[in-house]
Amino acid sequence: MPYDPTPETRAAVRELLARIGAGDPDRIARLYAEECDWRLDWPEEEHGRPDTPWIRHRATRADVAAHFRELAAHHVPGEADTRVERVLADGEDAVVLGVVRQTAAPTGRAYTARIALHLTVRDGVVVRHHVYEDSLAVARAFAPREGGAGAP
Repeated sequence: MPYDPTPETRAAVRELLARIGAGDPDRIARLYAEECDWRLDWPEEEHGRPDTPWIRHRATRADVAAHFRELAAHHVPGEADTRVERVLADGEDAVVLGVVRQTAAPTGRAYTARIALHLTVRDGVVVRHHVYEDSLAVARAFAPREGGAGAP
């Protein structure tokens, strides 16, 4: 019978989710390969927007830590809730399905976004991190309101 890495993948994903929940960007980043494929499902022309700087492609472990720092800096602490509904694993790949609730710090607007996170784990570290989320909900929460720069 060929080797099936699924149990190791599940264990790495469980540990990653626990670390994300604890909120330490450097500890989270240590679960990623030095070079990784990090993509977010977001319109290409929208990457690098000043109101959502964490939403961009990444390529290194240091980028991963920066992502989680930027994400925290742009959201209201204590007003986040993530519900993992299901983790599916097959070989080196896992898909995490869930719902994220956050509040945009600059506007004070809350949002809810359904997410799917596709991870690939090799040798105990994440080498691929692709996020598919309701980017419209995120963009609306951070967009300045007409007639009042960023007012809720």
